[in-house]
Amino acid sequence: MNESHTVTPPYQQPEMTIEGITQSVILRYFETMNASDYEATAALFTDNGVMQPPFEEPIEGKAAIATYLKAEAIDMQLLPKTGVVEPQESGDTQIQVKGKVKTPLFSVNVGWIFILTPEQTISFVRIKLLASPQELLSFRRSTNDQCTND
Repeated sequence: MNESHTVTPPYQQPEMTIEGITQSVILRYFETMNASDYEATAALFTDNGVMQPPFEEPIEGKAAIATYLKAEAIDMQLLPKTGVVEPQESGDTQIQVKGKVKTPLFSVNVGWIFILTPEQTISFVRIKLLASPQELLSFRRSTNDQCTND
């Protein structure tokens, strides 16, 4: 009996589900991020695609996005929950996703706003922290406390 076994990376498995979202490129974004495959995440963007992280300057281009993620997204677990798809007059699609990001130090509610081209490639993503000012201040205090206790 001749069986062929194909090994595929975990992010290629159809495991990710987000209520309201069926666009495979969005599901792959979260799958590749959670698999720490930042090159594959960056490959989902257009050549001049832009990532806008919270409190930072926009990062433009696949190579720059991959480099940024390798430095800043280590040990992050993205937990998207729900999404809304909004077709745009330009032919692009805006997709808003809400969920959480967990790191070894904290967990925070996050919103992602994606713009997809008609070819289903990410041209833009903005990542927003959905925390109240009080939550952000307590996060800052607890992070400073941890740093001074080390």
